[in-house]
Amino acid sequence: MFALVAGRFAQADSRRRARMYLLGLLSAAERKNSWTIAEQAGDLTPDGMQRLLNFYRWDAEAVRDDLRSYVLDTLADPSGVVVGDETGFLKKGTKSAGVQRQYSGTAGRIENCQLGVFLTYVSSRGRALIDRELYLPKSWTGDRERCAEAGIADTVGFATKPKLARRMLERLIAKHGKQTVGWFTADEAYGDNPGLRDWLEDEDINYVMAVSCDDRFTTPTGPQRADELAATAPKRGWQRLSAGKGSKGHRLYDWLLIDPGADEHLLLVRRSISKPSELAYYICHSTQPVPVAELVRVAGSRWAVEETFQFAKNETGLDHYQVRKYDVWYRHITLAMLAAAFLAVTAYRERGRNDQKGAISPP
Repeated sequence: MFALVAGRFAQADSRRRARMYLLGLLSAAERKNSWTIAEQAGDLTPDGMQRLLNFYRWDAEAVRDDLRSYVLDTLADPSGVVVGDETGFLKKGTKSAGVQRQYSGTAGRIENCQLGVFLTYVSSRGRALIDRELYLPKSWTGDRERCAEAGIADTVGFATKPKLARRMLERLIAKHGKQTVGWFTADEAYGDNPGLRDWLEDEDINYVMAVSCDDRFTTPTGPQRADELAATAPKRGWQRLSAGKGSKGHRLYDWLLIDPGADEHLLLVRRSISKPSELAYYICHSTQPVPVAELVRVAGSRWAVEETFQFAKNETGLDHYQVRKYDVWYRHITLAMLAAAFLAVTAYRERGRNDQKGAISPP
């Protein structure tokens, strides 16, 4: 795996340090920052690892491109879904790029944190993070002196989270083609954004995205809220389907597909079995008709992202960094994503080898 990115590090010492950094991220150390990674490498101080992140010349964007190709070359298949989502990185102080008190889904409350927006590729072969952007609130982009202190160039302006997701999708399509994005899914923060939905449709990208209950759908009699359409739908239309396997088996819900009848959008409604009053809503768009089970599968793919975030944080130190600068955040995050991708790809290949051995073993 490292051979794929080694050429991105022009200096011999930077290549050596990058490889040791990745090995440190893959180690069994409980915390994976410059100090502990340096200890894993046999260094007496973290200076060498900090030089890798702060001073050596290497392009984190090029390494990101290599990482994305590495994942797709192995894990891509027709069932693939690209998921956009964000995760929080709890921080102290006010100096880390993009940090402020803001809602973190990771913590489930408002915290002093940074927010990273990510693309995750999910298929039957496995899942891995393939792109990332650091969200910069207006409190940052409106203060250029503060930005300069954190290494944020004047050319970096404010972008909403849906805009960051679109930026990453554009990179994915430019490099690998639209066929790579069989489906796109995301939560309400993205599904409620008309600009992102319009762009996906213009690009002929199929999507199933969560929306708020008051999101309006076009009907022959005028706009109607999602919850109003669900309330007036025939009761016999519900189907019990699995949204995928979880830690306790299949995630079963009741689902209802509604065609508002005035445009190409469909409304998918999810109802809890144990608490029937709990409903969730999804807006669906596809270039050709698909069964409700396929829409449910795509909607359920979003849950895999939280597990992917947790895996990368626990196993490859995605959130273990101690850096403040904007570019340095991208460098650590990219290397942590690459280490996590290595584990995902290796796991898939090992399963294939084990399946092959089982197929040729005598009864």
